[in-house]
Amino acid sequence: QVQFVESGGGLVQPEGSLRLSCAASGFTLGSYDIGWFRQAPGKERERVSCIRDNAGRTYYADSVKDRFTISRDNAKNTVYLQMNGLKPEDTAVYYCAVVQGPNCPIIRTALASWGQGTQVTVAS
Repeated sequence: QVQFVESGGGLVQPEGSLRLSCAASGFTLGSYDIGWFRQAPGKERERVSCIRDNAGRTYYADSVKDRFTISRDNAKNTVYLQMNGLKPEDTAVYYCAVVQGPNCPIIRTALASWGQGTQVTVAS
């Protein structure tokens, strides 16, 4: 089964920036709505952002609005999450997934399974 590969995480100070990448070999990301999710220790997985297949519509959780930007490069078969103004509460493992529906509430793991995620740690 196709599996996502997330990268770009790391340790960053508050107010710093990171850019996460989401890729999947043998799977055309540009044909689907793709979402970013995160899971902090002891918490449920949270939907962060998503981008529709026509690249014209995006969704952001209130907690990241105006700080995070989702984008896609179909030529590189990659979806990005630019994270600026990072806060300690953004610390989590970040994952991407195929999603569906307005604001992307449906996760379609049958098309591509969860990857290992990428750890983002925001601390001074």
